[in-house]
Amino acid sequence: MLRAEELAAIAALAGLAICAYAAAGEPATPAPAGAAAGPVPAILDTDIGDDIDDTWALALLLKSPELDLKLVVSDNGNATYRARIVAKMLQAAGRTDVAVGVGLRPDDKGGRQAVWIEGYDLKSYPGKVHQDGVQAIIDTVMNSPEPVTLIAIGPVQNIAAALQREPRIAQKARFVGMHGSVRRGYGGKPTINAEYNVKVDAKACRAAFEAPWDITITPLDTCGLVHLKGEKYAAVRDSKDPVAAALIESYRAWATAGKNPAMAGSASTTLYDTVAVYLAFSENLVKMEKLGVRVADDGKTLLDPAAKVVNVATEWKDMPAFEDFLVKRLNSPTVPATR
Repeated sequence: MLRAEELAAIAALAGLAICAYAAAGEPATPAPAGAAAGPVPAILDTDIGDDIDDTWALALLLKSPELDLKLVVSDNGNATYRARIVAKMLQAAGRTDVAVGVGLRPDDKGGRQAVWIEGYDLKSYPGKVHQDGVQAIIDTVMNSPEPVTLIAIGPVQNIAAALQREPRIAQKARFVGMHGSVRRGYGGKPTINAEYNVKVDAKACRAAFEAPWDITITPLDTCGLVHLKGEKYAAVRDSKDPVAAALIESYRAWATAGKNPAMAGSASTTLYDTVAVYLAFSENLVKMEKLGVRVADDGKTLLDPAAKVVNVATEWKDMPAFEDFLVKRLNSPTVPATR
């Protein structure tokens, strides 16, 4: 067993590693009051395999030393197909220490990234695969000695089911999500939309929003504006880093399946979900507001003073700086398995 002074030294080294990233020109991470030194345990719940931005978000997460990724769970049906994408990305990153969870409705019907995982069997993943991803979320949160950051970048059926099975997870976790539209809609238009991750299952989203945990979201107001173009995109597209290379390879497969293979040569799609990963450890580049947010039956997220207060990233302070940060992170070393 490690002595107290040895544990303190390890924590200090972890803190120095994070500071080194910040000193290299990346946003400094504000440490929550009472937080332990070192990376924060995290779970990613994702509908990876539809829009390609989930894959970008997973790549960013694998490059973020502020977070200690414990588990990735597939969400929103076709959960085996989605879990295969997750497993292949983790394997490409050398992060098979991260467990994979198969979410609700474990179908294996292919989507636009099916070609990229053709021939990849989930049984071949060297790490742990949980067939009950909902229970894996519960167990990871409840068994963690530290509060867990739950990053949700899809419809949240898994999260709603986990809260129903074990409501106490809300006492041991915080929720960071890519959800909603509070003042602006898709493409920055001045009217709100029923954002996809909410409207797919408004009841599940309402359960997540009303649970007694701290909630932070990036709605379309901020995440719906992020793209990489020109030299910024080229720096990722042409990267020799194995995670960035796997990301672009899967993006090309996705674009080809969508009958637009040239897309992956010139620019990214809208990178909604990357902002949620960023908010899991920093808020420096966005304006945050505490707002009452109510999830309506039609999937709209309405400002309501009587609703639970949510931390909302409503505007960018410096979106070009976020784009630069994203490029730099995706070209940085992958966070090692030994933390």
